[in-house]
Amino acid sequence: MKAINLAEKLAQFDSHWDPKVVADYNTNDVMVVKFQGEFPLHKHDDTDDFFLVLDGEMTMDYEGADPVTVGAGELVVVPAGQVHRPRAEQECKVLLIEPKGEANTGDSGQPAAPKDRI
Repeated sequence: MKAINLAEKLAQFDSHWDPKVVADYNTNDVMVVKFQGEFPLHKHDDTDDFFLVLDGEMTMDYEGADPVTVGAGELVVVPAGQVHRPRAEQECKVLLIEPKGEANTGDSGQPAAPKDRI
């Protein structure tokens, strides 16, 4: 029951596509992550994906739909089962919410990030 400073948490690491758990919300992990470049196309069959851009700009690519650009202060929720890929030309800082234990790589076949707690 204390405030969590997201800028301080984001300053603790430099890696990209490596979400860090900063809080628990019911049965979900609340995480911060830095994006740059392109993540693999993937989907999560049983859960939506929540992305809130804190700084910078990202694009969410969708299979079968137009991409969506998401800027600082904006969020996007990817419905369960939707194939998607976040990408960012410049570094982008994002808050994510996912169920505990959900692999950030979905069904892509890529190894999942460990989701360390900071």
